[in-house]
Formats: sequence, structure tokens, C-alpha cells
Amino acid sequence: MNIKELYQLYRQHPVITTDSRDCPKDSIFVALKGASFNGNDYAAKALDQGCAYAVVDEERAIDAARKEQFVLVDDCLQTFKDLAREHRRQFDIPVVGITGTNGKTTTKELVAAVLAEKYNVLATQGNFNNDVGVPKTLFRLNREHEIAVVEMGASHPGDIKTLVETAEPTCGLITNVGRAHLQGFGSFEGVMNTKGELYDYLRKRAEEGDPDHGFVFINTDDEHLMQMANERGLILLAGYGTGDSDDIVVKGEVVECAPFLTFRWWIVDEEGDTEKELVHTHLIGAYNLYNMLAAISVGLFFDVDVAQVNHALANYVPSNNRSQLTRTEHNTLIVDAYNANPTSMAAALQNFRDMRVENKMAILGDMRELGDASAEEHQHIADMLAEYGLTNTWLVGEEFGKTRCQFRKFADVEQVKAALAEQPPRGCCILIKGSNGTRLYQLPEVL
Repeated sequence: MNIKELYQLYRQHPVITTDSRDCPKDSIFVALKGASFNGNDYAAKALDQGCAYAVVDEERAIDAARKEQFVLVDDCLQTFKDLAREHRRQFDIPVVGITGTNGKTTTKELVAAVLAEKYNVLATQGNFNNDVGVPKTLFRLNREHEIAVVEMGASHPGDIKTLVETAEPTCGLITNVGRAHLQGFGSFEGVMNTKGELYDYLRKRAEEGDPDHGFVFINTDDEHLMQMANERGLILLAGYGTGDSDDIVVKGEVVECAPFLTFRWWIVDEEGDTEKELVHTHLIGAYNLYNMLAAISVGLFFDVDVAQVNHALANYVPSNNRSQLTRTEHNTLIVDAYNANPTSMAAALQNFRDMRVENKMAILGDMRELGDASAEEHQHIADMLAEYGLTNTWLVGEEFGKTRCQFRKFADVEQVKAALAEQPPRGCCILIKGSNGTRLYQLPEVL
């Protein structure tokens, strides 16, 4: 059965599941594999639970008594992606592709919020941004959607190429490139090359001559992104930033972070700058200025008016432990504990240093997946803490434990909890940041 034939089957049974514990009646089960499971082992169970068909890639999974309900393919994951792409091709709508080392989920949510002021928007839920999450997002497309915003993540070379070939974005942006997942990428250059696969795809679409495809939104202050764009000869650019690049269209400046970001933005064109717009946000960190400007650029490109743009940005409230400010009975918390890498950690510390608040405290967890660079990067953060005078800092995890510094160190989050029970902080502004695996997201409930 080829992909078009399988898609016709999907149209008759338009619900896909990859979990044998969640099998809506008459859905199609796709037997994906993971590090600790093989969906082929559960295909027959999925039919028992109500699925109409099971797509498998191991012949042993087929139950001879109901052979007609099984579809045997070479590779279930590839079929899953191909089927999602076939579904995406049924919709002649703009698709905004977003990737980057830091800020891609926040930027995706801001872009979706701005576009939702005018359009019915499909957007990636949470951070479903890998080769399973992106197809799941595309399968949610329906005739009511007018535009889609698809987040794409990567931890190995070629990941973005795979995802853009599935989602087929018509335009897109890279938030930034930084030193993350170095264990998978091998080097910073590997990060740049992989993220640049989005630019490669959009350049190809532009070269094909379709006026609705190939547009790139770019932070003109980011020398790495500009280098990547110039090397690829990108010409359909809408720049945003704080400098004076020839490509800049949307310009902004930070007004204050006390603690929430307040900023101004305006449009730069041949007739002169427009009036400056003032926006008070619910986001922590001056680094979020670029995420805001990215959302503005996309919104203006799709004709969302200025008042609607400002309304969306002013009313966006972060979630999922990303740049969240929480006031407890005893302390003020800045929770950014979903992920951490050297670039995002440095930005968070720089912002924390500059915040005009009393009694600062930081609880920082290990940055994961840095490979051979791990020791150097963790030492750099420890040195930065000392340079910034953030003396009341607790470091959590094995990698921070190896650093040369005078800060308190803890093996894991459980030791931190025990210490907090003995010496509960009061009246502090506490930055909590670390990779998700350090589980620092458990700390707000005890602070």
C-alpha cells in the first residue's frame, strides 16, 4: 500500500494513535518504536481496544485471523511522517516553521498569539517538536485553520531537514544558535549547520519561484544568523532587532525589567520610522525582546494590525516553567527550569544580575547533553556567577559539583529540598534554572 492509498484509508478513519492505551474507536494505530518499547508488540491489542487498522513494520505483529486490518510497511516512523506530510499537502495555507537553540517554544507561542488576533491558528502544543511531535501537530490540521505555526527541535545533524521535509513550511525563523546538545551535534558548527537546514529549505522554495514561499524572519543583531543567511544567499528577509541593519523592518528597545519586560517597538521603512509602541509584558528577561520582535515581524507580514499585535503580546502569560514569575507566601520565584544550556544560562544570569530587586538567590541545575564540553561550560557558568557577585547561589548536580567555586553544592534536588526545609529562605528573589532532568521544577512548591 503506497502513501496515497494509506491516506485514503486515513480519510475514512481520520484519527491516528501511537499509544495502545489510547485507541479511539475506528482510529488507525501506528506501531512506532522507542528506546524501551516496540509498538509492533501492541498492534493486536490496539485492534482489541477499538482501532480499525494497525500499521506495522514487523510481519510477526500481524494476527492471521484479522490480517486485513494490518498494513505492513518498511518503516513505521517514516510512514508516519509521510502520511502527515500528505495530510499537510491538502491545505493551501501558510505554515510558519520555527526552530532555534533557545526561545523557540516561547517564540512559537507569541507568534501564534499574535496571529490568533486575526486568524484561526494551528500551533504546536507544548514542545511537540520532534519527528513524532511534528507529524502529530500536522494531523490536527482541519478545514477551519487559516495558518499553522510549527515548532521544530533538533539534537542531531539532519533533524531539521527531516522535519521541514515533513511540515513543508512556507516561511520561517531561527531564534538563535547556541551551545546546546553538543553531545549530539559534535560542535557549535554542527548546531549552525543543522539549524540552517530550515534556511536551506526556504531558500529552495524561494528559488522555485513561488511568491508565497521562502520568506525568512531574522534577528539582524545575531551575527551567526546573518552569516548563515549570507552564506546561503537568502534574499526574502524581514529583519528585526535593535541595530541598524539594511534588512531591519521591526526595531525595538528594552525600557525596563522590573521584573517584567517592558519594551518599545516601531517599523522602519523608506518613509521613516513609525511612532513607537509601548508594550508591558508578563515575561521575565530582556532576552525576550527578540522573541517579541520576532512575533511582531510575523504578525505584520500577515497583516495583523498594530493594535492587535500589542494586545496579543501584552496579554501573553508564560507557562511550562519558562520565564515564569511566581510570588509565594515567602518569596518571589523566577522559574526557568524546563531546559538549560550555556547560552540560555548565561542570558538568564545576565538578566538576573541587572534586575533591580533585593535579596537575590539562585538555584542552578546541571546543563545536560554537552559531551566533552561539559566541564568547561559548567566552570564558565560558575566563574560568571562569581563575576556577577551572585554569592547566594546553590549548584545542583554532578557536573556543577566538579566546578572550582565557593558556592554551595548539592548532588540532586532531594538534597536541596532537605536544605530548604532546614533553612527556608524568606523575602528572597530566587532564580531557578536547570535542565529538565535535574527536576528543579519541584522546588516552587517548597519555596
